[in-house]
Amino acid sequence: MKEPLVAIENVSFKYGAETGYALRNVSFDIVKGEWLAIVGHNGSGKSTLAKLLNGLHFPLEGNISVGGIHLTEESVWEIRKKIGMVFQNPDNQFVGTTVQDDVAFGLENHGIERNDMVHRVTQSLEKVKMAQFLDQEPHHLSGGQKQRVAIAGVIALRPDIIILDESTSMLDPRGREEVLETVRELKQDYNMTVISITHDLEEAAKADRILVMNKGQLYREGIPKKIFQMDEELVKLGLDIPFPVKLSKMLREKGLSLSRHYLSEEELVEELWTSHSKM
Repeated sequence: MKEPLVAIENVSFKYGAETGYALRNVSFDIVKGEWLAIVGHNGSGKSTLAKLLNGLHFPLEGNISVGGIHLTEESVWEIRKKIGMVFQNPDNQFVGTTVQDDVAFGLENHGIERNDMVHRVTQSLEKVKMAQFLDQEPHHLSGGQKQRVAIAGVIALRPDIIILDESTSMLDPRGREEVLETVRELKQDYNMTVISITHDLEEAAKADRILVMNKGQLYREGIPKKIFQMDEELVKLGLDIPFPVKLSKMLREKGLSLSRHYLSEEELVEELWTSHSKM
């Protein structure tokens, strides 16, 4: 059994004495190199979890540890060095006048020596395929390009964990796929741990494991294939089933023999093509 990189133990949280619990008795672990998607409707508790993990809030009850460090007001800055956040609106993240200035900003704040900084800026922008935009003004970029620059700014700091907090929700389908492909490559190349906070189950389908939150509690967890077998249950929770899963189900109901639920359009097309060729 792998040692957990992140451990959430019986965590509860509320935003004020007069409010109900935003999270109630939540426990789970995250291992190094895993891509974990945390999904749920608005108000399910998933965004509160992201804020707790980054030390923007502290648990009312229970414990959080990251890399063996227990989260407290004293240790929060040490933990934040291990975690990089990519937020929903990329425009809110830019502070530099050019792409390279923006990626360098976090490194300057961390006191990184200049030669190392130049190397890290170039390397991280190459990694997200944005090196040709070094001197471009960020507001001239597309939504997907902006998020890739934001990810470059995070990976330049070399965190152990990257948290995507609804970071594809404002993007068009092409921009969303660009960002998810970038994250997939970073995970493979750096063995980076990814936590994706999202209501988009097509994004969650890319993950290794999914946690379903509902009313502040952990409702279900499992690999995507297992979670998407709950199809009607997920709809009742206010979540939309990915199109390939819907289509697989419809085709099966029409009498077409399919071996399983398909999480991507490419897999489904390949199965249909193979089946048709044999007929």
